[in-house]
Formats: sequence, structure tokens, C-alpha cells
Amino acid sequence: MQTMLTTSAGGIDVMHLRDLDVPEVLSPLHLRVKLAAAGINPLDTKLRMKPVYYPDKLPAILGCDGAGIVDEIGTEVTRFKVGDQVYFNNGGIGLDPGCYAEYTTLHEDCCAAKPANLSMQDSAAIPLVLITAWEALVEKANIQPGQTVLIHGGAGGVGHIAVQLARHLGAKVAVTVSDDKKAALTNSLGAHKVINYKKQKFVDEVMLWTGMQGVDVVLDTVGGETFTKSIQATKIGGKIVSIIATAMTLEDAQQARLRNLTICYELMLTAQLMKMHDQRIRQRKILEEGAKLIEAGKLGVLVSRQLPLIEVGQAHKLIEKGGVMGKIIVTMGLFSLP
Repeated sequence: MQTMLTTSAGGIDVMHLRDLDVPEVLSPLHLRVKLAAAGINPLDTKLRMKPVYYPDKLPAILGCDGAGIVDEIGTEVTRFKVGDQVYFNNGGIGLDPGCYAEYTTLHEDCCAAKPANLSMQDSAAIPLVLITAWEALVEKANIQPGQTVLIHGGAGGVGHIAVQLARHLGAKVAVTVSDDKKAALTNSLGAHKVINYKKQKFVDEVMLWTGMQGVDVVLDTVGGETFTKSIQATKIGGKIVSIIATAMTLEDAQQARLRNLTICYELMLTAQLMKMHDQRIRQRKILEEGAKLIEAGKLGVLVSRQLPLIEVGQAHKLIEKGGVMGKIIVTMGLFSLP
């Protein structure tokens, strides 16, 4: 099978197209998937440059998001049969092989049936961003109908899913974006307030929008100064959930404490890194709930660019350049539906 193998830490030139053996089913409860596509995430570019989780396990197949057809099942698999169309988040962080390949294997508990009304390729764009947005907004922020939510980077991968999910939960949604195209996208997704942070001060805009109260919840997908400034945009007693690790100064921490804020961090990889099988099952159930929302027309994914596997380096370059709307995917050249 063709794979894109990362042989060392570095730039996109450390990724090489290689032919490897098709993997065997690893246990009676594992299945093998013939991949149609892999989702590309900023995480992939970071792990290519610096494989922080498993630095001694190179070469590695990156890419933790995938979708395809079940090709073979273990003797004790009960949740799937050969020919089923699935999507998942698995491997691709430096230990277990990921989805930059024509085939991959995973435990049946970590795999979900893909949305019935979505293409196989587009389904590969969803898992990481959906799980991240769900864990942040549903599980950590516990958003309630009528609350106000500020989503930074509302047109990005996590952001554009989070906007739709927050709307579904009944929240009033403000977003930050960098240009008119992204403003148009977030408006189309149902954002109530769109802030161009290059032209407007988002703290001032949020305070005016909320009657000088601040928002109930901030979802920070940017980090850095955006995170620390968000302290002043959050209602007293509100919550900030960040997917970026940002150090706070003592002054920032004191301001957050003065405002009695709850500050949470969201890393959807924890379940995989800590080998928490029960939490992997919980995340698979998020994918199942997400599929229902997609099938009901309440959630969608924007795939802004589709490239062949051999051009995964170009996908990484686009993400590193910044400004990507929605998601980028790579597709497998030999894939075809039965």
C-alpha cells in the first residue's frame, strides 16, 4: 500500500511516499479500513516538525482523522461488517499508524458509522474538530440555551463546527474572523455577531453586544494575546475554554480570579495518549451523535481544499501559512466504492 511516511522531524521534505505491506488485523476486536481520505489538522504539522509525544518512534504515519470502508474484521468484531462505511479519529500521533495511507487498523470501539448523507471524503474532515468542539462546548462549558458564546477563529476547522454546535445548543454566538470571506461564511453558519479582529477590538465589540456584561463562554482556538484579552470579554463567573496552551502572567491570573472565571483546557488527544479506552468509546459516541446532526441537516463541514495523498506536503504548507477556511483533506488514489 502507498503511505506518506514521516522519517524525521523537520519540514515537509521529511515526508516521503513509500510502499508498505497492507497491515494485518491486530486483534480479534480490531478491523482494517481501506481509506478514502484523511483529514489534515494543524496537529499534523506540529508533530511533523516536533514529534513531542513519541519522539523515538520515527518513522511514523501521521494523520489521525480518516474515513473509508471496512475491509477485514477480527473474529470477535460485532459492531461492523466488511463493506461498512466508517469514520474515526485514531493513531497518527507517532505511535500507532495513522491515516496518511491506503489502509489502517483500529479497535472497533473507536470507530463510528459515517454520516449517511455525507461523502466518504468529506467525512474524513470531521472527527478531530467535532470531538474538540463537543468536548469544549458541551462537556466543559455546558452551554445552555440563551447563553452568549464567543468563538475565536470562527471560520477555521474547529471554529466553523463550534459555531454550528453552539447554535444547535441554543446559544447566541459571536465570532472573530480576519476578512470578509470568513465573515460571510460565519454569517451563513448562523453567527449572530461577526467581529473582524483586524479592524475592530473584539473586547469592545463583545462588551457592547452583551450590554457591558461579557459573554458566558469563550472558546479560544487561537491562544496567545487572544486568550489573555478574552479574560476581559468574559462575564463575571463565566468560562474560557482554550484548545491552545497559553501561559498567563500573574496579572492575567489575578484578573481571571477577580472575575471569578473558570478556565479550562481542551485536548481531545488525552484519551488516546493516556490509553483510556472508556474515554475512546465516549469520543466515538460523540461521532455517532455528530452523524445524527449531519443527517438531520443541523451540522455540516466545509472542505476548502482536496489534494491527493502525494501532495500532503502542500496541505501542510497551506495550514502553516494560516488563514485556511474549514478543513483540508487528502484522498487515496486507489480508492473506489464496491
